[in-house]
Amino acid sequence: MEIFYFLVFGGLAAVVAGLELSKTSRDRINTSSAFNAFKNNYLLVYSLMMAGDWLQGPYVYYLYSQYGFGKGEIGQLFIAGFGSSMLFGTIVGSLADKQGRRRACITYCITYILSCITKHSSEYKVLMLGRVLGGIATSLLFSAFESWLVAEHFKRGFDQQWLSITFSKAIFLGNGLIAIMSGLFGNLLVDNLGLGPVAPFDAAACFLAIGMTIILSSWTENYGDASENKDLLTQFKGAAVAIASDEKIALLGAIQSLFEGSMYTFVFLWTPALSPNGEDIPHGFIFATFMLASMLGSSIASRLLAHSSPKVESYMQIVFVISAASLLLPVITSFLIVPTGEKGGSISFSGSIQLLGFCTFEACVGIFWPSIMKMRSQYIPEEARSTIMNFFRIPLNIFVCVVLYNVDAFPIIVMFGMCSIFLCVASLLQRRLLVIAESQKPRSQDWTAMKEMEAEPLNA
Repeated sequence: MEIFYFLVFGGLAAVVAGLELSKTSRDRINTSSAFNAFKNNYLLVYSLMMAGDWLQGPYVYYLYSQYGFGKGEIGQLFIAGFGSSMLFGTIVGSLADKQGRRRACITYCITYILSCITKHSSEYKVLMLGRVLGGIATSLLFSAFESWLVAEHFKRGFDQQWLSITFSKAIFLGNGLIAIMSGLFGNLLVDNLGLGPVAPFDAAACFLAIGMTIILSSWTENYGDASENKDLLTQFKGAAVAIASDEKIALLGAIQSLFEGSMYTFVFLWTPALSPNGEDIPHGFIFATFMLASMLGSSIASRLLAHSSPKVESYMQIVFVISAASLLLPVITSFLIVPTGEKGGSISFSGSIQLLGFCTFEACVGIFWPSIMKMRSQYIPEEARSTIMNFFRIPLNIFVCVVLYNVDAFPIIVMFGMCSIFLCVASLLQRRLLVIAESQKPRSQDWTAMKEMEAEPLNA
């Protein structure tokens, strides 16, 4: 079956390379040298931050199982991480808006490094503490860095359309190339060098420390709400009012929660799904294949975002439908293919089909990230950006915690079926967002159109 892995990986690599090499001038946006320097600095930092995150991904479940914990106990550890993100996420998001996004990014590095250190212990309480720290870090990773980028982008007077370039490049590198290299590097550390499943966490801490050094030396501070008199409760109320008063923001939050909830459930389930009878699967290599598929998706997204048509609100409907179909494959194969029941061995025929479906889902993830970033930059008000983004994560984390808490109560195919249903609902909500966006043009689009009109004589 090693030939099968290489065929999937090689095929995806060929498609990604073909897409990148076939880009024409129509697929690119003319920018300034100042913007390129700013973008490259952010991409370097973001890539290091994501390397610190991706190195851990394939080995969290595996490390806990090596310490002797069962699926139920591992599920509780995962719940601690998502619960921590839910409880503390909105607080750290509000602090980022008020105390500074740069400071929040540094806090992410410190918190995640401490989380990595706890992986050296096999004590359940210590690992639980590490999951709590990791949950806090996750909230900062998915809010503080994007908030800093958007605020700094406009503070320096760059065109709003250029944001899509940074978003797509960040996902292509951070969620694609870096993730692939992290998966292969992790596989090298654990399998080839025999350093054990804790080695990727040590490597992650090193990358995070390097990224923090760059932030300290080259990033400037920016804030959301400049008011010094607003306490956290007032900021929470302001964010809640913004969500309740604007249906576009509420829909965006629901769509994000449904998709990311399904994605994080998939992260927990893909290992037992591909090896239900203890099959010997190369975790790092499969993870790298998933990330290559995500890289393909981000490459497709960069082309879509470079053009005004189709709108991001339009094509994301199709992406969610394809995602739903991809995660429905384990349910379909369970009915059509009789399991062998043999313990060990290589990946089964059913697992091979599921692997192809999972790669398709990861390609959809690659399209989702820059697209949702683009929509957030259009619809979420700047003064409470981090707070609102972490508000979005509350239902997401509740959903994932409920799923993981009941991981032993439901078969894997039931949970995959549930994720598929949620993705179908996300597609319907995306349709509603498109209708509203077409009937009520966002102010950010008006601003962009005005800037494009001003720039036309210069580009003529």
